[in-house]
Amino acid sequence: MSAIGFDNEKYIRLQSQKIRDRIDSFGGKLYLEFGGKLFDDYHAARVLPGFLPDSKVKMLLELREQAEIVIVINSDAIEKNKRRGDIGITYDLDVLRLIDAFREIGLHVGSVVLTHYRSQHLAQVFEKKLKTLGIEVYRHYPIPEYPYNVPLIVSDEGYGRNDYIETQRSLVVVTAPGPGSGKMATCLSQLYHEQKRGKKAGYAKFETFPIWNLPLKHPINLAYEAATADLDDLSIIDPYHFEAYGVTTINYNRDIEIFPVLEAIFKKIFDYCPYRSPTDMGVNMAGYAIIDDGVCREAAKQEIVRRFYSSRCALRQGIAEPSEVYRLEMLMKSIGITQDIRKTVRAALEVAERTSEPAVAVELPDGRLVTGKTSPLLGASSAALLNALKTLGEIDDGIELISPEVIEPIQQLKVEHMGNHNPRLHTDEVLIALSICAVTDRNAAHAIAQLSRLKGSEAHSTVILSRVDESVFQKLGVNLTCEPKYQTKKLYHK
Repeated sequence: MSAIGFDNEKYIRLQSQKIRDRIDSFGGKLYLEFGGKLFDDYHAARVLPGFLPDSKVKMLLELREQAEIVIVINSDAIEKNKRRGDIGITYDLDVLRLIDAFREIGLHVGSVVLTHYRSQHLAQVFEKKLKTLGIEVYRHYPIPEYPYNVPLIVSDEGYGRNDYIETQRSLVVVTAPGPGSGKMATCLSQLYHEQKRGKKAGYAKFETFPIWNLPLKHPINLAYEAATADLDDLSIIDPYHFEAYGVTTINYNRDIEIFPVLEAIFKKIFDYCPYRSPTDMGVNMAGYAIIDDGVCREAAKQEIVRRFYSSRCALRQGIAEPSEVYRLEMLMKSIGITQDIRKTVRAALEVAERTSEPAVAVELPDGRLVTGKTSPLLGASSAALLNALKTLGEIDDGIELISPEVIEPIQQLKVEHMGNHNPRLHTDEVLIALSICAVTDRNAAHAIAQLSRLKGSEAHSTVILSRVDESVFQKLGVNLTCEPKYQTKKLYHK
């Protein structure tokens, strides 16, 4: 069983109370900018063992009677069909997904805001679709010289041009499908409109990383830098907080760089600034819920290496810059780690060298290592998956969980009728075949029962896997890395 380093229940309790306190401090109304992923925060779950991916949602459920959700989307992102890299859907579709997800758990979605609105065609189409679905839609417009021309921004020609978002509850959570959506600008625009209407309201920021009360070079904060290597985010000491309180805290460079502008905007809206530093703006109690620093440090180091491999593969695929890889290499050197801390790397490479074929190694949550090699019937990832299930279920290695008589008709279907050139079974096909065999075979049924025990395993492939295999590992909770090369020299890879 993997070690736990984070008290999730304590975190939810502390975070919920901190938000309640912040609402009260502003007279009963708070616009809370939600950074990072609200649903499925797997990065936090990996670097803070014990943190559950839905922790933020559970925290909001503690406040459900007070909270409503406003989802912000950049109209330019709609026009460009921008996609989320992790789940592969466009931002506009993700807005619909988020609305469904919030409603399913009982959270009220108040509206959607189209920011940077310039009557873009696809934005107009999306707006019409939302209204047809009964969803309130508001428009926010570009402001010239934003965010530095404060007199223009805080005026009737700046924030004043934006639609005023009608909200009913004391906590307005402002979230988005991805970065660059305009969450902060939406919050500040609302403060301007509330002030014009004589209503009290405040602003705060919810960011899990970097963790402000951990050291600058703590692996957890470095793992945050690794996760945002493509955005050039850096964890740095907050000079405004140190000057105000004489206390060293950590924030990220973009919040610190923009703070003087935010301070000027607040003073223009309120005649004073409610915060003395970027750290003051945040509501983040994650650092207080760490119960085993050593466990979290090791988990964060592993995450940095995973990000290193991810970046190298992205570079190989032409969707990343060399600077990202260099930056991750420097992060690894700064804390004295190499990819060798990932046990699956050496294990997979040794099998590949011995067989001259792609290989996959899996480290189970209890530390045991299993490998899979390429064969005429199975790809290496499929073989590794079956071997992992055998090991977890204490099933003898010599037992065939899926007989060749079952595999061969599937291969024939793939090649002769479905147009595939590769007859080997992918992981999803193996699991379907295994499920069918489980109806009559006790060992296959026992193997299927082990699937939930794979969660938290680590895997490494000596080649870039297909999207199908990546997705299966992801759904099973297996953290996958790959060597930055393909099995073939083809230019097109599915």
